Amino acid sequence: MNKQIEEAIKILNQGGIVIFPTDTAFGIGCRIDNESAIKKLFKIRKRPDFMASPVLVDGREMVKDYVSEIPKDVEEKLINRFWPGALTIVLLTRIAKVPELVRGYGTTVGFRMPDNQTIQEVIKNVGVPILGSSANFHGEKTPFELKELDNELIKLVDYVINGECRLKKPSTVIDCSVTPWKILRQGALKVNI
Repeated sequence: MNKQIEEAIKILNQGGIVIFPTDTAFGIGCRIDNESAIKKLFKIRKRPDFMASPVLVDGREMVKDYVSEIPKDVEEKLINRFWPGALTIVLLTRIAKVPELVRGYGTTVGFRMPDNQTIQEVIKNVGVPILGSSANFHGEKTPFELKELDNELIKLVDYVINGECRLKKPSTVIDCSVTPWKILRQGALKVNI
């Protein structure tokens, strides 16, 4: 395990905020189970409380702890085909397990398994999902390269992992909590539902 990954794991486990590369864009996050870190993250990003945060996982097993169920068709048609990858899947959550800020005070959360070895190793070793919003102030340009990160944002976080984002486009977001499924954002992955 490289030093950057070790440091990021340590900082996240201590309640810190980390910026990291994913397959799509640079993300900013903290542990899903640390409410004070989550509040700090929302404050740093100036993200409105009512906007849910996407969550990054190391696989479907990790998702199962935070949802009432993963519907069979979601597993077969989306997870098996597109994870790891640039697909965020919105599912109904177990409200008691997912802090209200992460849910945007609602009942759903978007889960994604990024296709990036660095962040996968971090998530796996932290042992819980991490929040995965884009590493920018709310409403500002999404950073796809390290040099595009806002220096003012960097000053407010505890650590930055260097790396590259292969796709340089946001993920596609599909709401699977409704029938029929609804594409909320068409991103790097082209999915027909």
